[in-house]
Amino acid sequence: MPQRTVAVAALLGLHARPATLFVQAAKETGLPVTITREGHKPVAATSVLAVMAMGAGYGQEVTVACPDGEGAEAALDKLCEVLATDPDAVSG
Repeated sequence: MPQRTVAVAALLGLHARPATLFVQAAKETGLPVTITREGHKPVAATSVLAVMAMGAGYGQEVTVACPDGEGAEAALDKLCEVLATDPDAVSG
């Protein structure tokens, strides 16, 4: 099962906005993606409440995983990019 570990870049951690952006990206993959942090069980990356309940704060490492298959590596790359970007620091 491919997986990636990345530090959360959002200064306030995976609160409502960054968690929602991550969950939307996870849903777009069409894959059964999970996310976890040390000391916690993996949760569905498509559930905003589950992602927020992990309590991942700024700088904490999380691991994103999905079953091996077509598009898995690209999906993980994209999801890690979302987590490694602070959406509150991005200006539009």
